[in-house]
Amino acid sequence: MLPLPDWLIRYQRPWLSGDLTAGLIVTVMLIPKSLAYAMLAGLPPQIGLYDSMLPLLAYAFLGSSMTLAVGPVAVASLMTASALTPLATPGSESYITLAVLLALIFGLILLIAGLLRLGFLAYFLSHPVISGFISGSAILITIGQLKYLLGISLPGGSIIAIIKDIAYHFEAINPQSAVIGIAALLFLFFARSGLSSVLRAVGLSVKRAELLARLAPMAVVIVSTIIVASTGIHQTAHVVIVGNVPSGLPHLAVPHINWEQTHALWLPALLISLVKFIESASVAQSLAFKRGQRISPDRELLGIGAANIASALSGGYPVTGGFARSVVNFSAGANTPVAGVISAVLMATVIAAFTNWFYYLPISVLAATIMVAVLGLLDWQTLREAWRYDKANTLSLMLTFAGVIFLGVEEGILLGVALSLAVLVWRSTHPHMAIVGRVPGTEHFRNIERHHVDTLPGIVALRIDESLYFANTQIIEEKIENLIQSHADTRTLLLILSAVNQLDSTAIAMLTDMKKNMAARNIRLQFAEIKGPVLGRLCSTPLGKTMRDQIFLRTHEAFLAHALHTSTAKKNSSTV
Repeated sequence: MLPLPDWLIRYQRPWLSGDLTAGLIVTVMLIPKSLAYAMLAGLPPQIGLYDSMLPLLAYAFLGSSMTLAVGPVAVASLMTASALTPLATPGSESYITLAVLLALIFGLILLIAGLLRLGFLAYFLSHPVISGFISGSAILITIGQLKYLLGISLPGGSIIAIIKDIAYHFEAINPQSAVIGIAALLFLFFARSGLSSVLRAVGLSVKRAELLARLAPMAVVIVSTIIVASTGIHQTAHVVIVGNVPSGLPHLAVPHINWEQTHALWLPALLISLVKFIESASVAQSLAFKRGQRISPDRELLGIGAANIASALSGGYPVTGGFARSVVNFSAGANTPVAGVISAVLMATVIAAFTNWFYYLPISVLAATIMVAVLGLLDWQTLREAWRYDKANTLSLMLTFAGVIFLGVEEGILLGVALSLAVLVWRSTHPHMAIVGRVPGTEHFRNIERHHVDTLPGIVALRIDESLYFANTQIIEEKIENLIQSHADTRTLLLILSAVNQLDSTAIAMLTDMKKNMAARNIRLQFAEIKGPVLGRLCSTPLGKTMRDQIFLRTHEAFLAHALHTSTAKKNSSTV
């Protein structure tokens, strides 16, 4: 039996009002988005509602965030459609079965990772790569929703193909669907940018105005549904509507595991789990920070994993922590995951008795809801910051962005992973190295190119700001050789290893050869500021044993030893 979570053991009555309010508001917000994201994933709309019940309960008992709201999200829906479309027809029974299986595999991957304490994977991808992936996905989703917004029946395809099809079939646009969809789109954009200010101007508090503005999608759903139902334009003007949404709670069942299908889905599930866990953990961490709380990445793996297994058992598809709904949950006053439990109960009530209310909901309105939601994910700030700070990160961001748009979702994220690893490897194989000198009047040493420092003739003090291992030893050796050749009077080569956390066997062999090469040229090789664990390993090698008197605790001591040696040599020379 699982132990009760800490928040439940410590629960206090004053917390309940905030949790009730947040649970109600998040449910109202979730209804239109759950329907829309299911459509984006190529699934019947009720599947999105199923995803907003049991997953919330599962996360509440295993997750570590007090305010993260779990459910269907845009990017995960896009990735689901990308993974399943080549295997089955969207909306078909086999497609739904594959979506459920994908959620199960996704959940098991995260659950096993949590049990193995692999929460450090939250830091596996760089922020610019994640930003590029999400921004590219936002563009991909937006273009893909244009045909639904305009009421055109077109096949799917690449961004370029969709734009060409819309241009070639412009006359096929359904005017009524387009008017409804575009009107909803414009209002939702206004709600995102200006409605809060208007509400504050009429006397509402900042908090209430912002919450009401975030509930604009539900208002659009209600108004557009009433318009279609009262005018009958779904029949007279062929405006496409949601239609019948089956009522009743989902049947709980263990998904049928087909090993051939599992083999086809494990890689997409792995990619979804990597990206969405990182995004979810980031959202949870940012919200926890605002309240002085902490999250556990390992617990997040367990919580999101359990949520997806619960989704699969209830006939849903992959879920994760959503940014928008989590912010609303936080702003509405959620104190604990009880808010999620309340939201799940309210959603179950809607599914059991009120799904017929969505019959006349226009598909173009759902498309507008998706487009506004995902365009808010475009991250121009990260691009600007990366451009100012690090061009390598900028390149990673832009290539990942382009990869998602022109190659596809899975290919784009694989490109992002490859770029993250490539940047990491390139930086570790091209370490920063600096000749240092002593700051006048102190025992501190700094880069001679950045500071006014004193140097001693005959000694080159080189600080290496990276661990030495097989991938960078040759480059470091070449740089040192070029340095010695440019300093013809060198008699002492001092390697300052304060930033070195590892010396592998290849590095030891390189340093051993370097010592012999330097000795043949009458140059002493010395080390300074080696960390304890590295020094311990070095001293166990033949190189370390022969250099015990050439290893200094501080760079200052090495400089004093060089000055003394130089002075003694001069005296001996003058005596002779």
